[in-house]
Amino acid sequence: MKTYIVGGAVRDRLLGLPVRDRDWVVVGATAEDIESMRTRGYRPVGQDFPVFLHPETHEEYALARTERKVAAGYKGFTVQATPEVTLEEDLRRRDLTINAMAEDEGGTLIDLFGGRRDLHDRVLRHVSEAFSEDPVRILRVARFAARFAPLGFAIAPETNALMQRMVEAGEVDALVPERVWQELVRALGETRPSAFFEVLRACGALARLLPALDRLWGVPQPPQYHPEIDTGVHTMMVLESAARLTSDTRVRFAALVHDLGKGTTPPEQWPRHIAHEERSVTLVEELCQRYRVPNDYRELAVVVARYHGQVHRAEELRPETVLRLLESADAFRRPERFELFLLTCEADSRGRTGYEDSVFTQGIYLRRAFEIARAVDATALNREGFTGKLLGEELARRRVEALTAIRPHR
Repeated sequence: MKTYIVGGAVRDRLLGLPVRDRDWVVVGATAEDIESMRTRGYRPVGQDFPVFLHPETHEEYALARTERKVAAGYKGFTVQATPEVTLEEDLRRRDLTINAMAEDEGGTLIDLFGGRRDLHDRVLRHVSEAFSEDPVRILRVARFAARFAPLGFAIAPETNALMQRMVEAGEVDALVPERVWQELVRALGETRPSAFFEVLRACGALARLLPALDRLWGVPQPPQYHPEIDTGVHTMMVLESAARLTSDTRVRFAALVHDLGKGTTPPEQWPRHIAHEERSVTLVEELCQRYRVPNDYRELAVVVARYHGQVHRAEELRPETVLRLLESADAFRRPERFELFLLTCEADSRGRTGYEDSVFTQGIYLRRAFEIARAVDATALNREGFTGKLLGEELARRRVEALTAIRPHR
């Protein structure tokens, strides 16, 4: 029985990156051998084949295994994990050459598929044709592109061609919603999240998985407001702007979907997009339902889609309208989410050619407006004798009065 460090730990060490997780593969052992590890405190976690967590390091130890495709989708496999499975067979079933390297217990590198060369050349290349049997690998490759794009990595042409054939064969249509969301939200947390969607678009998967997003490319916007013109390009710029502003994936998701309604604007109305906000809300809700998106992501995305246009005009709005915007965004009850809302709108404002480093004055104004309006205390009004409907009316009147005092002069 021999053990080897495999996958990301080897890759990241060779790249000079921090090694966060180390996974081990065990060759020449039986399931009973692995099971006996329980007596030494190892905890079983594998469902389809034996995998155990080290009691102290929590590193994974798994039997070397091979897989055989028996049905569509990413679950359509039978797994063989026996002492006869070699390290080469185990590595051959992995997705990318840079993830198919191993080290023995003495630290010797085992590179059977050119992973080190591809690391040097900054190439994401599939190991074998077995790649085509698992559609999740399309999402994983796109996610690795989002992680390693700042290092200059690009997808090998033959790997992109293989992914295109998988899409055409309908493999991505078999992906379950939970797994798509899992990979999508992880990609949103990567260094350059826009690369994830660009890779999916290049192989045709974006049109299958996120058609409302895919439709944005080729849709023009008014050049005086959007020098980049193309709505798809703008959306990727907004996503990258959000990534520079915050690591919060809720903000990044809201940035991604804020303009979906522009993809349904009739071409005869281009480059204007009248009432695209409400159309965006409908499409965001449909997307969130399809992929069972958590409520906190959905709620922020909806409020951004619906009100981001008003935010960009905030300094032109009447005080009464500003108050309605604060109330509609639920700022008084949920100030933390209101801050995420403004952060997403700032990403939208900066996600335009030439505006990447601009000051988001609307956000400054609305934050001040919120603090001014919040300072009008309903409890104090109640002590003055206002109750019920009169209390609400007086609270609104005084808040408008306070907002009038800080209204920008135009």
